[in-house]
Amino acid sequence: MCDAYTPAGKPIPTNKRCAAGKIFSNPGVEKEVPWYIIEQEYTLDVNWPIGWPQGGFPGPQGPYYCGIGTDKAFGHDIVDAHNKACLYAGINISGINGEVMSGQVI
Repeated sequence: MCDAYTPAGKPIPTNKRCAAGKIFSNPGVEKEVPWYIIEQEYTLDVNWPIGWPQGGFPGPQGPYYCGIGTDKAFGHDIVDAHNKACLYAGINISGINGEVMSGQVI
C-alpha cells in the first residue's frame, strides 16, 4: 500500500516492501504463486487518538490487546469502512483487528 523513500528516491532501510517487490517479481518466484502478508498498522487520530482520554494517555496496553470489547476497541466503524474501501479498490485484505494500544489497528 505504501513505501517510504529518501528525498533522493532511495528506499529507507526499513522499507521492506521494496525488497519484497524485487523478490516477488522474480520470474522463478512468480510461477510458484507465493502467498505472503504485509501488515499495515495505523492509529486512528482525529485531533487526539480515538479512545484516549482528552489530554491524557490510556492505561497499560494489556486490556487493549487484540481489541476485544466495546470498552477497549474504538473506531471499529471507521476500520470496517476502510477495509471495505480497500476491497472495493482491489486491495485484497484478509482481515482487520485491534492491536495493543487503544485506537491502533492492523
